Amino acid sequence: MVGQLPPARLPRAAAQTTPKAQAEYIDSLPREIQQENPSAQFTYAVLVVNESGRSAGLSNQVQVPAAPTLPAPASFNARVTAQGILLTWSCGLPQAKALPYIQYRVRVYRRGENAQADTNVGEVEIQDCSKTELLDQSFEWEQTHSYRATVVTVVSVLGKPEMQVEGDDTPSVKVFAHDVFPPAVPTGLQAVFSGVGQAPFIDLVWAPVTDADLAGYNVYRHEEGGQAVKINSELVKTPAFRDSNVVAGKKYFYSVSAVDLRGNESARSEEAAESVP
Repeated sequence: MVGQLPPARLPRAAAQTTPKAQAEYIDSLPREIQQENPSAQFTYAVLVVNESGRSAGLSNQVQVPAAPTLPAPASFNARVTAQGILLTWSCGLPQAKALPYIQYRVRVYRRGENAQADTNVGEVEIQDCSKTELLDQSFEWEQTHSYRATVVTVVSVLGKPEMQVEGDDTPSVKVFAHDVFPPAVPTGLQAVFSGVGQAPFIDLVWAPVTDADLAGYNVYRHEEGGQAVKINSELVKTPAFRDSNVVAGKKYFYSVSAVDLRGNESARSEEAAESVP
C-alpha cells in the first residue's frame, strides 16, 4: 500500500443525479527509483473499504511508466514570420541525472480552430541551450492556431522497446497566421532581342522564385527617363516573358516582381536593358 485517504476526503453523492464522487492521491516517487530502472512500469489499483472494514476488491489496475519527467518549457511563445510560425521557449530546463539511455526532447503540438486533434509539429532534443526554437511551416495561412509544448522523456534501454513519456504541457498560445510577407525578389533577369527576318521582340528570363505560395510574376518596363509600367495583363506563371510590343530604335528597361497566393508582391528585381535596332 502506498497511501490511504481518510473518509472525510471522500465526497458522498447526494443523489443519483449527482456526478460520481471523485478523489485523488499523489504518489511522490523518489528520483533514485526512477533513474535505477526508468523502463519499468508502476502498477496502481484502488481498494475501497466501508465502515465495517469490508471491500468489493481491487479496482482495475493502471500502469504508469517509471521514467522521470521534466517540467514544461518556460516562456513558450509563438510568432508569425515570413518563413513560418516560430515557436520559442527559454532555456533553463532542470536536468535530471545524466544517464546514457535517457534523452529529453521538447515536443510542440498545434491545433486549428476546427480541428478535432493535435498535430505534432516537431521535436528538439535538449542537450544545452544552443537551440530553443522550432519553425512550423506546415500550417495554413489566414487561420488561428493554438500551440503547446511538453518535454518528452525518451528511454532507450538495450534489448527493450523505446519508451516515451510526456511531462506537463505549457499553457496554450494562440496566433493568427496573417500573411503580410511578400515572396523573394526575383534574380538573374536577362533581356535578349530577336527579330532578324521576323517581327521584333525581346525575350526575358530570370531565376525562378521557390516560395511555396508563389502565384506568379509581374513584368515592368520603361524607356530611359520614364516611369516603369506593368506590361502583363495576367500573372506570368513561369520565369519567362516575351515582349512583342517593341519599336525599332528604342531601348527598354525591364524588371520583374513575384506575387504570392494572397496578393503580396515583392520588390522589383534589378533591371535588365535591351535595345531594338
